[in-house]
Amino acid sequence: MRPTNASARATPSARAVRFYVAAGLIDHPEGKGTAATYHYRHLLQLLGIKIRQREGQTLDAIKAEMIDVTGDQLERRVAQALAPALGAGSDRAVAHDDDKPVSWRRLPVADGIELNVRDDSPAARDAVIIAIREAVRAALGREELR
Repeated sequence: MRPTNASARATPSARAVRFYVAAGLIDHPEGKGTAATYHYRHLLQLLGIKIRQREGQTLDAIKAEMIDVTGDQLERRVAQALAPALGAGSDRAVAHDDDKPVSWRRLPVADGIELNVRDDSPAARDAVIIAIREAVRAALGREELR
């Protein structure tokens, strides 16, 4: 693997996003100009680009890889690449006394869906719970529930 692409900025500017659209790396948004609307697939495409750039790939190679990639495939690729950074130990079992009552945090996600996280879990941090909730909402296509 080649070293990280030093010319790739971690946080893309609006100009960079427009360039990626013009270059065919990201789908065209709905609308034009200031009324342009980007959706979940656009975010996945942008994350995919940035991940591959950090791995040292050129934009031409990334474009060739992204031809005809479905949303599910793109989501899986991004999730696999980000999993180690987002996990932060949340996959480890937390030891606790059987005598102590275990408390849980409940967070509504959508109608009939809630997120339950044990308070002593590394995933019980507010930022992590909110990120998980928003990812589930996005996967359900229910961003309007915010």
